[in-house]
Amino acid sequence: MAINIYNTLTRKKEPFQPLEEGKVKMYVCGPTVYNYIHIGNARPAIVFDTVRRYFEYRGYDVHYVLNFTDVDDKLIKASNEMGEGVTDIANRFITAYKEDVGALGVKEAVDHPRVTENMDEIISFIQGLIDKGFAYEAGGDVYFRTRSFDQYGKLSHQSIDELRSGSRIEVGDKKEDPLDFTLWKDAKEGEITWESPWGSGRPGWHIECSAMAKKYLGDTIDIHAGGQDLTFPHHENEIAQSEAHNGESFARYWMHNGYINIDNEKMSKSLGNFILAHDLVKKHDPQVIRFFMLSVQYRHPINFSDELLKGAKSSFDRIKNAYENIQHRKNSTMSLKEDQSEWLDKVAGYKEQFIKEMDDDFNTANAISVLFDLTKAANLYLQEEQTHEKVLTAFEELFEELTGVLGIQLQAQEELLDEEVDALIEERKQARKNRDFARADEIRDELKDRSIILEDTSQGTRWKRG
Repeated sequence: MAINIYNTLTRKKEPFQPLEEGKVKMYVCGPTVYNYIHIGNARPAIVFDTVRRYFEYRGYDVHYVLNFTDVDDKLIKASNEMGEGVTDIANRFITAYKEDVGALGVKEAVDHPRVTENMDEIISFIQGLIDKGFAYEAGGDVYFRTRSFDQYGKLSHQSIDELRSGSRIEVGDKKEDPLDFTLWKDAKEGEITWESPWGSGRPGWHIECSAMAKKYLGDTIDIHAGGQDLTFPHHENEIAQSEAHNGESFARYWMHNGYINIDNEKMSKSLGNFILAHDLVKKHDPQVIRFFMLSVQYRHPINFSDELLKGAKSSFDRIKNAYENIQHRKNSTMSLKEDQSEWLDKVAGYKEQFIKEMDDDFNTANAISVLFDLTKAANLYLQEEQTHEKVLTAFEELFEELTGVLGIQLQAQEELLDEEVDALIEERKQARKNRDFARADEIRDELKDRSIILEDTSQGTRWKRG
């Protein structure tokens, strides 16, 4: 069976055919690291991590690249406001990003390129476009000649004339044409800059991904992905730059996830409904947040509210309880039946159905429905007077296998503790042993603030999320 992907470029589902058998070259646009990410940024992180996991589940070797934009207007503004260097701010929020999405079950990319570490490649790429006549220098700035790329607009499905009607040249603009976009910006006083053939400056936003995708994945890649808001102009401009420079098709499949609304309203700072992932993972179980994000097919918009998250927790708990009940029965005394082929076949059927749903453009919503069916079947089996270890094991392993594909953990929560919390729990044990109860209580309170509740028993310290 083939994996079918909805391709934004063609606006239809297409069977996935890799450039190289058994391998996937995948580039995902990452965040601009000037602050903590909001939940709108968390959605593509979760969605495309799941896409990656599913490809790996189906036996593909995935070269997954996610970039960090560590210099741009927002970072420079933050630097001026905070009185802190651009690089220091970027480093801090790259660390925060990795911690926040790591809590949400997102695996590290194979490569995390940064703009500031690939400046030579970006400058060389721009020079290549100038040499081929696709770009020009004007007063220290460099622009891409949009009309020189005759397929411009093919991703967003807009004609050049439609785009032209909404554009104009501002007073003092150096562009030849209002549609031309910036590749390199002339240095402004007080800004971080690099030397280039056109003078001191820094790259425009769009060029970075073209240069880094080429460096890490080659002229043509299998999949380019990101949020729906990046379709135009960012991804449209990437196509123009890359295909003009490389003379090859840039990406064969383009994937875009839908928007997030908050209580049925578009998320925005002005509306006061702006939610940071950094805050959300402290208040709610990250597993439930991830489960909620995957409960809607990735291309569709998703509405977020506390009530909906509460409902997701109930649904997640239903699956988890069935899994834990299966484990408990398996580990307890049981009667055995010899012929269990009917139940084993039924369990295997859920795996086939799960794969069928995920093959259909990574439909996690329907895949989760299969998990609910598996849950119902597990609960039904547990009601039988006689059960067999083979069937219980089949249920247990399939729960772990399918939730693992979705990046969700059902196993004991010790596996979810990060290294810092592990160290705090161990430090508290030592403090209690040394009769330093003040420090032990301090650690308990600190962990409580992180929604981790400790329970001291004769068997040791247990914990649960509050």
